Parts: sequence; structure tokens; C-alpha cells
Amino acid sequence: MTPALSIRDLGIRMGGRQILHGVSAEIHEGEFIGIFGPNGAGKTTLLRALLGLCPISCGELLVFGKSPGKANHSIGYMPQRGDSIEGTALSARSLVSAVRRGESWGIPWPSSASRNDVALALELAGASSYADRPFSVLSPGEKTRVMLAQSLIDKPRLVVLDEPLASLDPKNQMLLVEHIEKLRKETGTTVLFIAHDINPLLGVMDRVLFIAGGGAALGTVDEVITAPSLTRLYGMEMDVIKTDKHVFIVSSESNVTEAACHA
Repeated sequence: MTPALSIRDLGIRMGGRQILHGVSAEIHEGEFIGIFGPNGAGKTTLLRALLGLCPISCGELLVFGKSPGKANHSIGYMPQRGDSIEGTALSARSLVSAVRRGESWGIPWPSSASRNDVALALELAGASSYADRPFSVLSPGEKTRVMLAQSLIDKPRLVVLDEPLASLDPKNQMLLVEHIEKLRKETGTTVLFIAHDINPLLGVMDRVLFIAGGGAALGTVDEVITAPSLTRLYGMEMDVIKTDKHVFIVSSESNVTEAACHA
């Protein structure tokens, strides 16, 4: 079976700076992968590269066996939330309809099939109950569900989520993660989920991809989130503290906990 994502010795260089180098990973269809690492490590850059929005310097990156950009019809992308649509008077339903086929913004003349696709995406995202309310009056959690619906509009095989938990309180973080895991199980969709903190995703991820120091490690939490593994990636002594329900990453040199701000 062709992997959802195949990376071999990948290098990405931007503005004269080497962002990633020697990154190799293979992600299977249907997996839930959490992507973590310090700010500026290259997490979003990697996602942009697989969409064909960022050129690679060396190595190979294949999405469902195709070059970046050639499989975008199979990918649903939820970018980091911005301010561009925060004050829009458009309804949630109209915003989802506007990105159908992922080709351009604009309100299309909806066909019956298009309306059905929009309704299904809203239902899958758990946003049907407020689909006809203006986006601007929705809560942060509701807005996040609408943006998730946008990423699901074309029934993607791979969903790429960039920091969807950033503006949510702990309860809504938990609800969103549970909903995405339920969606993944029901549809078989592969999920790449960038998060600031590893803890909300514990128990739902199949594996983690941790990016730091220009490199990356892919494996289970127990394989990757270890002192030796993270020390190699960061290039400095790191400690990992695990309890029954939480993981904390600590810099041995500064004695500062990293989990809340870097995981």
C-alpha cells in the first residue's frame, strides 16, 4: 500500500537558513500523527512543503506517491487561525461553501450536490447546529469547528491541522481532539495534527513526529518523547517527566519546563 506521506532525507532551506535537513519519515494511511517541536523548528514549513507551497532543497517528499502539490485534491488543510475572516458577516455555511474544491475563494452558485457536500462537511465537523449564524458571533470553539469543516469539504484522504487548539480552553481542546479522533475512525482519514502541547493528544495519537534542531524523529510517545531522543534533536541535555496522564519536557541546562511552550 502506498504511504500517505513518504519523506526521504528531506532538506528545506529558506532565506539562506537551513530549516530542515536529513528528515526521513513514512506515515501510513489512517494514522493519527501529532507533530510537535519548538517555535520556528519547521513544523508549518513541512506542512506547506507537502502542499507544494514551499520548495524543498533536497531529498524526496511524496504525498500518496505523488510530488508535492499533485495530490492536493486529496488533502484538507486547516491553517493557523488568522484575523482575516474574524469580523465577516458571512454565515458559517457560506464560508464552508466558499472554499469548495479548494481552488479559490468566492461564493459559488450552489448546486444540489454542492449543498449536500457542504452539509456533510458541517456535520462531520460538528458545526451543523450553528451553520447559518454569522461567523463573527461564534465562540472560538465554534469557529474552529467551522474551519475544520472547510478542511473536510472535498472528503480528503489526509487532513492537515495547524495549531487548531491554540485559541481554545482546555474543555474545548478536549472536545475537539475527541471529535477529530472519532472522525478519523469513521472515515479512515489520515490526520497530521500540529499542537503546542502534547498532553491533549495523549491517548489518541498513533505516533508523534517531533521536530527540533533541523531534524525529526517519528515513533510512539514512548519511543520519541525520551531524554536521549530529545537530547539528540535539541543538541542539549533534555529531561522528560511522565505521570499517569501528563508529559513534561524539561531543559536540564536551564531547568525550565518545555512541555507547555514547546511540545
